[in-house]
Amino acid sequence: MPASTNPESRIPNPGTRIVLAFSGGLDTSFCIPWLKERGYEVHTVFADTGGVDAEERAYIEARAVELGAASHVTVDGGPAIWDGFVKPFVWAGEAYQGQYPLLVSDRYLIVDAALKRCAELGTRHIAHGCTGMGNDQVRFDLAIKALGDYEIVAPIREIQKEHKEVRAYEQAYLEARGFAVRAKQKSYTINENLLGVTMSGGEIDRWEAPGPGAKGWCAPRSEWPTTPLELTLGFTNGEAVTLNGEALPGHVILAKLNAALAPYGVGRGLYTGDTTIGLKGRIIYEAPGLAALLTAHRALEEAVLTKNQNRFKPEIGRKWTELVYEGFFHDPLKTDVEAFLASSQRTVNGTVTLRTEGGRVDAVAITSKHILNAKGATYAQAADWGVAEAEGFIRLYGMSSTLWAEVNR
Repeated sequence: MPASTNPESRIPNPGTRIVLAFSGGLDTSFCIPWLKERGYEVHTVFADTGGVDAEERAYIEARAVELGAASHVTVDGGPAIWDGFVKPFVWAGEAYQGQYPLLVSDRYLIVDAALKRCAELGTRHIAHGCTGMGNDQVRFDLAIKALGDYEIVAPIREIQKEHKEVRAYEQAYLEARGFAVRAKQKSYTINENLLGVTMSGGEIDRWEAPGPGAKGWCAPRSEWPTTPLELTLGFTNGEAVTLNGEALPGHVILAKLNAALAPYGVGRGLYTGDTTIGLKGRIIYEAPGLAALLTAHRALEEAVLTKNQNRFKPEIGRKWTELVYEGFFHDPLKTDVEAFLASSQRTVNGTVTLRTEGGRVDAVAITSKHILNAKGATYAQAADWGVAEAEGFIRLYGMSSTLWAEVNR
């Protein structure tokens, strides 16, 4: 395709370098030949944010080469996703709309990796495989715009201008050029990383019962172990730092929790949410490790924070979650909110024992020097105050309501 002389044209000069955030899935696989046919020299980056093994990483690299990428780079995103997302998310303690644990928040770390590759290659052209129908396009584009002046190319959005059945078109496009498509990619949109797995498409989008192929890490009930599992998590300033007494990096703890709890079916849910673009979105999610971290952290907070902290903090946590879900990862308000959350974690230190028999995980024991436990009193069991003091407290505590009742009888 010849270069355009129009300075506003999106047709690049031949050989213009572009960095594609690549996962090896259907959408990003489609992007490589599509971009090449429009004159770009495509360089792919896979930000390994967990959820894939060595065999899958090798497949992704081979897939990029097969499709015609000029170069491919794999970046270890585990530490970044822990520090940049998991730690403040656990501090916030609030899933989106009370259910969804923000499993695609690795997008922001993927953008960081892609922009670093842009700098190495001396280009300001970046591409992603997001559709024009979902939230990821918002997350990618806003993050890129917050970090610099780049030309964003979104091939899937481009083909949506002409084709309604986008996935079918992508499959046919690749197959016509001799590129095979994985069977599972034909049925579902799958996202997998250190945080967990999400699945949509097919019968899930039609509000039907998920089929037998709609499963990721979590074992079905018929395969749960019969022996209960217990784990201990140690926290310092609200951050998990030990697992079963062993000090480990955070991303390693999360990976080990995923591996231990997925066979018990922990952390799987089916959820319909209000998306950023206004549509309803229905997905299956599986996040065994995050479920464990949230459960343990919440149990510890309940024991060591004051009543006012425990009442107020969820409001701030929900705001942090909304900002991240809706694409405002680099908004200054997120930084402000995180400062509050960090301050609230000063006494969130201790060890929590978790137990599962399958399907859910519970915090069954807590040890911490910061537990707000009165020495002379135990709720509903014993007290170091007298009956008269209790009656006086009740009278004063309910004075306003009691007066209203007396006046308006």
